[in-house]
Order: sequence, then structure tokens, then C-alpha cells
Amino acid sequence: MNGSRWKSVGFALLLASTPLSAVMAAQDVLVVARAEDAPTADPGIEISNSGYTLIYAAYERLIAYKGASTEVKPELAESWTADDAGLVWTFKLARDHKFDDGSPVDAAAVKFSFDRLMKLKAGPSDAFPVLKEVEVVDPQTVKFHLTAPFAPFISTLAVAGAAIINPKVMAHEKDGDLAKGWLAEHTAGSGPYRISSWERNQSVVLDRNEHYAGTKPALNQVVIRVVGDISARRLQLTSGDADIIEQIPPDQADALRKDSSVVVESNPSMYVNYIYMNNRQPPLDDVKVRQAISYAVDYQGIIDGIMLGQAKQMRGAVPSGMWGHDPQGFQYSYDIDKAKTLLKESGKSNIHLTYTFSQADPAWEPIGLALQASLAELGIKLDLQAVADTTKREMVANGKFDMAPGAWTPDFADPYMFMNYWFDADKMGGPGNRSFYNNKQVTALVKEAGSIVDEGKRKSLYTEAQKLAAQDAPYLYIMEKNDIFARRAAVKGYIYNPMLIQVYNFGTMSKAQ
Repeated sequence: MNGSRWKSVGFALLLASTPLSAVMAAQDVLVVARAEDAPTADPGIEISNSGYTLIYAAYERLIAYKGASTEVKPELAESWTADDAGLVWTFKLARDHKFDDGSPVDAAAVKFSFDRLMKLKAGPSDAFPVLKEVEVVDPQTVKFHLTAPFAPFISTLAVAGAAIINPKVMAHEKDGDLAKGWLAEHTAGSGPYRISSWERNQSVVLDRNEHYAGTKPALNQVVIRVVGDISARRLQLTSGDADIIEQIPPDQADALRKDSSVVVESNPSMYVNYIYMNNRQPPLDDVKVRQAISYAVDYQGIIDGIMLGQAKQMRGAVPSGMWGHDPQGFQYSYDIDKAKTLLKESGKSNIHLTYTFSQADPAWEPIGLALQASLAELGIKLDLQAVADTTKREMVANGKFDMAPGAWTPDFADPYMFMNYWFDADKMGGPGNRSFYNNKQVTALVKEAGSIVDEGKRKSLYTEAQKLAAQDAPYLYIMEKNDIFARRAAVKGYIYNPMLIQVYNFGTMSKAQ
């Protein structure tokens, strides 16, 4: 996206007169080295974790996640109530919150942000399927009107897309783009930091927001540096030029653990790897073929051999750690004899499939090679096709594939994020149902579960839907991956949240002497 770029003059002068490592080693500057740049910092557009790194640092929302948990707490909203029908939600805003230009955060800004989100109709708006209108009652009171009850509503207000944006950004609107071009590389929030410079595919600099209403952050500046090569990222960490590095393969994480100045974080997460099987394309439109493939996968071999044990096999769509997970749910296991029997029952033979993948996740290629070997035992030929990640996404969204790997993390703490996106027949392709799975009974179950507020009833509906879907085998449920990254031991105060991968609580982090 197009957007004007501007730099923090102080930082630019500092770079000009000081060796880079000395700048990065400063106690009040935190440096994160990662493999790729964020696509955009616009809360109304961005759906990637790398973009969330910037959005969560620069913006506040009405609601926030409580530390390491999936529970929520007030942020910009100090309290809220709902009517008996669950259709009108009233929020009282906390006072003294200000945007980074000193403007107050008020009800008009809340309305502007959600009106803009719904007008953009990009991925983040999908979290608000029943939002009808946002009404300003007075400067400190705002009402949300829904067309139907929506159980996850409060949780959705903690997502990146619910960030409250300064309405003054409309001064940067061009050709009716709702300031999308400008917000791609700038921020206009009330969070602890603000973007001060962005050099594409090189670095993003976040400066402290001097108008932030919370406790003044210890870190004056956060630098997010793009370093594509993992060996180069490792060197920067061990030399002290970077404080945090991301996307570390398990074997390299083991090597880093030997360095006493480094802490390797390997935390169970809700980040899942799974494989879409195109349910509407022969021969994968045959449930017995999909079941046969599901039994041909050596799940534990993938976890032990590729992830070095830093993962566990999925058991259904809803990951462990989130309510709605079924610990007794059906789980496919490696059973080549059963796979051969099912394939024979299908009557299909001479099957030739393509596994389309990108390098966005380092596990995808070795998973494809493992799958290729397993399917060869069934007499199925599997070709591996490497493409750019944007190409892969387009092919999947348009159903132009046989099999393709995917990764998914929830944006809010509700099984809706998995069940309704993956299994609703109305969300085929890009929105989430990327296997083009169509079971009317399952669709009805997840739709009902998403429209009621009784958690016990919802759990029952989602459990039934998971059981039915497991028998249909629309996806290969591979693994729940640990989130692996490494930090300097001097970095203090980091709080890990299993949903917010690549999101850091920069505002309360620090670096020891």
C-alpha cells in the first residue's frame, strides 16, 4: 500500500553518529529481529500476526486480554452492561485516555473506528457479523446495537480490528480510501507506542507515546528489524545487537539454549498447523479417500522428527487451552492397513495429487515430504508445489488446489474462531472454510452455537459438530505448535499469551543492566 514515510529525526541523527550495535544495545531500546515485514499496520485491514505486533503496541481497545489468560478486562471502557436480549451493549469510557497527538479518546472516536471497520469490509470486520450500529450517547458513553445475540461479542472487542483510531486520520484520506494508505505505515492510537519510521523490509521504529494514559513505559523505543536468515538472527541475538528473535526452528532453539545470556521461550500455544483437503474436487470429494489419507499420516513422526517434540497432535478443531476443546474427541492415528482398506472401499486408484505450500511456515515443506512418503505407501502420488505465500492464499481462496497446509491462531477467546470459520458452508475459501467442506448438519450446529449465549449449550453443540466433522475428515489435523522464540536474559517483564503469537507487552517490558 502507498503511504508517506517519515522518520524520527532524533533516531536518524543517532544512527548517523553512533555504531549500530551501540544504538541497539541501549538499555531503553528493545530490538526484535524477525523473518518478514508486516503487510500493514492498519487495524481495519491487517490479519497477520506480524502486523498485530505493531497494532497491539500502538492502539488501545475497549477491552483487553488479562495478562497470560484468555479472560478479558477493561481498557478504554471502564464498565459495560447489556440489555436482557443481548442486543444493546452500553459502554462507559474511562477518562484521561489520549491519542498520540493529545486528542481525547471519546465515544465519537469509538463510533468512527467501528464505522470505518465495517465500511472497509476486510478480514478484521468478520469478527463482528451482527454489528448493526454504534451510537454515541455522550462523550463518555457509547452503545453497540446488534442484529442478533452474539456470544463472543465481548471477546471480539479485544482483537486488533477493534482498535480505537483517532478520527483525525481522515485528513490523510485519498480518493475515498478512509486513510487506508496512510494507516498502512503510520499509527493514530492511544497505546504506549507509535510508529515513528518504517523502511519497508528493513525496520520499523516505535517511539514512546508521551500522551499514553498508563504507566510510563521503561522502553523509550522499540525497533522491529527484518532479518530473513535465521542464522543472521541468531548471530544478532548472541552478539547483543537484537534482544528478541522470532521463528526459530526447534533444532536451532536447542543450540541457543547452551548460551547463558539467552532464554529460549517454547510455550504451548493455540497456533495450529493443519492441511486443507479440497472436498469439492475429485477424488477428495470422496469421504473414504479423505479418511484413508487421514490414517496414512504419521502424526507422531512429524512431531518428533520435524518439531523435535515441540508440539502435540491436534484432537479436533478446537485446541487444548480453549473452552470447547473435547479431550475425548476422535483422533486419527497412523494405521496404514486401515488406510489401505478404506482406499480400496472407495474404488479409487491411480490417484495423483498436488501439495501446494509456501515458506511462510518452515514446517510446511518437511510436512509435505513426510506426507509424500506416507501416501506413497497407499499408492497415491503426491507432488510438492512451492509457491509464494500470496499465490498460495489466492489458490486456496479460489479452490484451485488439491491439498495445502495452513496455520491458524484465534483472534478472540472463543471456539467460534475455529468452528464457525472452518466448518460453516457460507465461509468457504478465504474466510476460513478452506477445505470447501459442506455438511448441512454441521453448518446448522455451528450457526446455532454462534447465535446463543448459554455457554453449556454452545459447548454441547460444538462438541457434536466436531464429532460429525471428524468422521467426514475435511482437514488433516496435524499439530498444536509451541511458540518458539528467544530473548536476551536481560529482557524482563514479558508476558506470554497463547493466543497472541508475535504480540508483546512492550509497555511493561524492560531491559536489566
